[in-house]
Amino acid sequence: MCSTESIPDATAPTPYAFFGLTPTELEARLTSWGQPRFRTGQIVDWVYRKGVEAYSEMTNLPNGLRDRLSAELPLFESEVVRRQESTDGVTKLLLQWGDGATSECVLIPDGERRTACISSQVGCPVGCVFCASGLSGLQRQLSSGEIVEQAMRAARLCGDGSRLSNVVFMGLGEPLANYAATVRAVRTINAEWGMGIGARKITVSTVGLAGQMRKLAEEGLQITLAVSLHAPDDELRQQLIPWADRVAIEELVDAGRYYFERTGREITLEYILLEGLNDGVAQARALSRVTKRMRCNVNLISYNPVEGLPYRRSSGKAVEVFAKALSEAGVNVHVRRSRGLDIDAACGQLRRRTESDTIPLNVVE
Repeated sequence: MCSTESIPDATAPTPYAFFGLTPTELEARLTSWGQPRFRTGQIVDWVYRKGVEAYSEMTNLPNGLRDRLSAELPLFESEVVRRQESTDGVTKLLLQWGDGATSECVLIPDGERRTACISSQVGCPVGCVFCASGLSGLQRQLSSGEIVEQAMRAARLCGDGSRLSNVVFMGLGEPLANYAATVRAVRTINAEWGMGIGARKITVSTVGLAGQMRKLAEEGLQITLAVSLHAPDDELRQQLIPWADRVAIEELVDAGRYYFERTGREITLEYILLEGLNDGVAQARALSRVTKRMRCNVNLISYNPVEGLPYRRSSGKAVEVFAKALSEAGVNVHVRRSRGLDIDAACGQLRRRTESDTIPLNVVE
């Protein structure tokens, strides 16, 4: 065991946090402190396998090392400033980081499945007209460690002996506009030494950055790539998604084909149904023609209304008719069941409401 005297006191701040490091990087830091290499495995095991939340719980580490790790390499950097629990089991957390920035993460239980929906940015630069995430624009990027920390917080909500089974990058932000941090976080979430979640149970959702989609295809990851399409033609899509004027649907189709060719993984097309805007039978047929040009499936999503925005969710009948039109055209279509409707279900709503009201933080609703 290493003597505590060999660990000098350190007061200088550090930009690093535990969840942003690989074991190799952690080992380099520990050995620079004069620690034996086996400490790396001990610490990683405590965090990812045993699920401790503080270095003080790592009983096989010397006290001096625990103190230095706490001071220089923090574990959980965020504070849970708000928590909402839905009657259907969905739990939503608003996290506040050291600089005051906030982001959201959600745990969605469904049978034996436990899915974490996590954010990649503080706010969002895309500005989809129906979405709460981008109403205040982009504040900053999240680091890879901050992204992983969200998944770890969701994992701690599972309880009852269950474990986190799926992770979706569908919270605040555009993951592929924070490419390096997103890919690094995916690798930690997927790694055997990390969270150990299978690549095929990790989904990255993008509004459609064709170049980054092609780059992701070369990463050697077997993750699911979802594209937020929301319209079957460029004119309507550009009305709903301001960034859509940067890339035509045909370019997304080409990038989707490339992703399938390189990974063997079908693209998922996400399509939020908005009453009277994109939910007609003619639009369903037009969408089916888009799907014929690539290997994909379609997720139909009922809109979660955002206070202050004029958009409404399509009726159950309209969703049924739209899905039937796609199915009859030979499209593999799924209707995603809405969850958490009795809380701030839509991405960015909890953050937006907390920033605009005066309700005290640290409350459970």
